[in-house]
Amino acid sequence: MRYAFIGLGNLGGHLAASLAGAGLSLVVHDRDAGLRARFDALGVDWAETPAEAVRGADAVITCLPSPIVSDAVLEQILPAMRPGADWIEMSTLGREDVLRLAARAQTAGMGVLECPVTGGVHLAARAEITVLVGGEAALFARHRPALAAMGSRIFHMGPLGSAALIKVITNMLAFIHLVADGEALMLAKRGGLDLKTAWEAIAASSGSSFVHETEGQLILNGSYDIAFTMDLALKDLGFAMQFGRAFGVPLDLAAMTEQTFVKGRAAYGGGAQSTQIVKLLEDALGTDLRAAGFPARLE
Repeated sequence: MRYAFIGLGNLGGHLAASLAGAGLSLVVHDRDAGLRARFDALGVDWAETPAEAVRGADAVITCLPSPIVSDAVLEQILPAMRPGADWIEMSTLGREDVLRLAARAQTAGMGVLECPVTGGVHLAARAEITVLVGGEAALFARHRPALAAMGSRIFHMGPLGSAALIKVITNMLAFIHLVADGEALMLAKRGGLDLKTAWEAIAASSGSSFVHETEGQLILNGSYDIAFTMDLALKDLGFAMQFGRAFGVPLDLAAMTEQTFVKGRAAYGGGAQSTQIVKLLEDALGTDLRAAGFPARLE
């Protein structure tokens, strides 16, 4: 089966490289031609346009930064896709966007899976990221080998739209945990505790979280380099708030977290690392959260 992969940014580049490493037939494209060298070194064909990438492909995988970009790329690839080919959308989209875009592709005769991922760029680099799947079971079975090449844990959540919901839920929790972890570490620092030991104690306690164990290290290093931006965090929190309104669920913690990220973007810019949300508290109190022995990036 021949795959096209479009969108080779921080996340998509690792996913596509994992497909290549697993020996799948692959052609790739990104509007940033500077990303080509990585795939030339892997022996992967490079296409100059999205339409060129999908010609002759059995399936196209996209990993893009926003619904607007997904819409634009779909517009370019639909006329070039062969009849019966499939679209695997790995971008984080709202459920309504997923259903709207999927309907366009299905009308053109394509099968559609939504497959957002969660766990962080460092896990994508190791092909150990979690893949969340929405769509028909037969399509899921057809492409499971490709999904397994990119991630170590795969969950079929149900029909189209299901994966969008669970992905937004996981990201909502991660951002809430991030703000909470910053407050916890600051409490430890201002209370006179050694931050390295405090981090280790929290990690070994009932108060630990995936975010504490991963992004907490980048906070203590001071790099904050999680390869995820304030703008992307606010996009996902916006999706969460939309779901809350749609389903009648009051999301008080998510709403407060969203407002904190609005302040973070105003202070540091939309392109700043999402982990820098903790810097708001550091700057407000004139107290940094640095400790020796923590990495600048997660491996």
